[in-house]
Amino acid sequence: MQRPPQEDFQLKETKPHLGGVKITGDKLTSTHDLVEQMQYLYVRVVKAKDLPAKDVTGSCDPYVEVKLGNYRGMTRHFEKKTNPEWNQVFAFSKDRLQSSNLEVTVKDKDFVKDDFIGRVMFDLNEVPKRVPPDSPLAPQWYRLEDRQGNKVRGELMLAVWMGTQADEAFPEAWHSDAAAVSGAEGLANIRSKVYLSPKLWYLRVNVIEAQDLIPSDKSRFPEVFVKVILGHQVLKTRVSMSKTINPMWNEDLIFVAAEPFEEPLILSVEDRVAPNKDEVLGRCAIPLHQLERRLDHKPINSRWYNLEKYVTVVEGEKKREIKFASRIHTRICLEGGYHVLDESTHYSSDLRPTAKQLWKSTIGVLELGILNAEGLSPMKTRDGRATTDAYCVAKYGQKWVRTRTIIDNFTPKWNEQYTWEVYDPCTVITIGVFDNCHLQGGDKSGGARDLRIGKVRIRLSTLETDRVYTHAYPLLVLNPSGVKKMGEIHLAVRFNCSSLLNMMHLYSQPLLPKMHYIYPLTVSQLDILRHQATQIVSMRLSRAEPPLRKEIVEYMLDVGSHMWSMRRSKANFFRIMGVLGGLIAVGKWFDQICNWKNPITTVLIHILFLILVLYPELILPTIFLYLFLIGVWYYRWRPRNPPHMDTRLSCADNAHPDELDEEFDSFPTSRPADIVRMRYDRLRSIAGRIQTVVGDLATQGERLQSLLSWRDPRATALFVIFCLVAAIVLYVTPFQVVALLTGFYVLRHPRFRYKLPSVPLNFFRRLPARTDCML
Repeated sequence: MQRPPQEDFQLKETKPHLGGVKITGDKLTSTHDLVEQMQYLYVRVVKAKDLPAKDVTGSCDPYVEVKLGNYRGMTRHFEKKTNPEWNQVFAFSKDRLQSSNLEVTVKDKDFVKDDFIGRVMFDLNEVPKRVPPDSPLAPQWYRLEDRQGNKVRGELMLAVWMGTQADEAFPEAWHSDAAAVSGAEGLANIRSKVYLSPKLWYLRVNVIEAQDLIPSDKSRFPEVFVKVILGHQVLKTRVSMSKTINPMWNEDLIFVAAEPFEEPLILSVEDRVAPNKDEVLGRCAIPLHQLERRLDHKPINSRWYNLEKYVTVVEGEKKREIKFASRIHTRICLEGGYHVLDESTHYSSDLRPTAKQLWKSTIGVLELGILNAEGLSPMKTRDGRATTDAYCVAKYGQKWVRTRTIIDNFTPKWNEQYTWEVYDPCTVITIGVFDNCHLQGGDKSGGARDLRIGKVRIRLSTLETDRVYTHAYPLLVLNPSGVKKMGEIHLAVRFNCSSLLNMMHLYSQPLLPKMHYIYPLTVSQLDILRHQATQIVSMRLSRAEPPLRKEIVEYMLDVGSHMWSMRRSKANFFRIMGVLGGLIAVGKWFDQICNWKNPITTVLIHILFLILVLYPELILPTIFLYLFLIGVWYYRWRPRNPPHMDTRLSCADNAHPDELDEEFDSFPTSRPADIVRMRYDRLRSIAGRIQTVVGDLATQGERLQSLLSWRDPRATALFVIFCLVAAIVLYVTPFQVVALLTGFYVLRHPRFRYKLPSVPLNFFRRLPARTDCML
């Protein structure tokens, strides 16, 4: 297949007219929003009164039709009501106005043909503009007229004005673009919407012991374990080593719970009477809202719970018998000191603990203007022709936003702006573009899935504060035939910082809450819990109205990114080689010095070496001063644009078809041979872990490279200043004192060691790596 040029996948700077004013340089020439102004004609239909009867029953079933050229919108109809109230808003894009006359008609709903009651006509040249856009515009009563312009019985309350998308009526208005959409559910599916992720908790269940268990077969030693159930999550303890009626476990089980709590926690004590056969000895259900919420590492009080036992009567009917003699000893709490990971750790948009009491103050505001898209690929066919109904989803923190759907347009214009509070600059916002396959609503869509067009990730720490970034981001999708550009999306981004000092201070703080370091969870636990968290988030958001569907949430949260891929493994290997390339170059340069390839350079190195040997106190100041000068020198070539997915870095531009076939193969594999399936799945599982380790190694090396690259301007500024201060301090301090203090600090007693990571380690973990550019 013919590959597009690499330049087609690059970021391009744009110059949109934000707020109606062209952007110049990095600053706006006005304080308007980060979107282009779009003019709309708004019609608010409030109510009617004293409508004449049209039916034989002496009443009417009224509704209002708003017509402008070929566009026609209708309110809902009321049965047998002469004084109806609608309070609906209609919006017509000024760019698509096809007539200079607006016609608002009141009709009577009928089985055969709707009856005409009266109408109100408006000349668009006389429609007022709403200034400012959020000022209220009072509706007025208008007397209805017949088709000849004569006054008839009945009045209609209306408000008609010209406004922009900043108007308060814009989100809930019926848009002229939605004329082809049928049904209330279909209309709901095209409107913009803001969603909130459910509040997630880690639920820790410490199963300690049980007492007075009564197995059915008293002639054998019971093999007792505890099965803990929370919704679809099921975990089991090991079989107790004490094979008595008073077994002990003292084992921790971790679950993910979401507010509002819907399912109770169920503890089931079971006896393994035979292979694949377990007998329930007792069970209890615990409502989650009754549990204690822990904010730190201090242990909470344990508690005994009575077990209920289910017995089977001879007739085959079940009855419940409460056994107060049997009980279980547990320590259960909701962990508020952890951050529940539901995103990939490389692209986290939120790092706060669950408990709101532990949140720190905000450091700024992120503003995103979703302007438009260009050159979108056809995603489906309708009425025999290719079409795309595109909308965007942006996710940062707990807030998800969804733009309205632009019907049948390959160059849609959204011009919608959203704002998020920022608590940590080392976070990532994700913007995805999708094709809406649910315009007909509900069952008519036949279980269709919204299709992926592409997504964009932007790390906030790579943005300069108070600067407006306007770029066209290519929408790249990898499929079995290779990487494909599906179009490009135009965004405007601004990161406003409220306190530069607080933001700089964050670089010395742990990336995750303290509980992750004091009582860390294992890697396997985090993987399982992240899977459960993503399932809960996708399930809750899919129940919203309109739903944010499961395939959207999973794509935004990078579900399945840990699966084995030969392409990703090769990309991570080349990343490591890129990091080691600098060390190899230094080794080659030093070899040239030793071999006198350049005699002048070799003589200068000899002189420098002699000085450092005679004056060892100059070694460290010289190194830090050299790093400081390199950082200042590289400032001239600091990156000016946000990073974006790099197809060459991802090895997506030249991937072998067989590698892509393997990457898009199902898991387990769809290959027919059982032996091949077993070996193939085992290989993919092991290689997936190796791939993660290799990627993490590459990330650490790239963080070292980013110290002086100005990729994160604040981090590089801190490091450069530190190098200058360290050079001065080490110059005036005797080298022997520095060496002695360093040695004593490294060899300090464990009593003086703190469990939390050190400030340099925290700073290093916050540095950006090229994971943001991985496809």
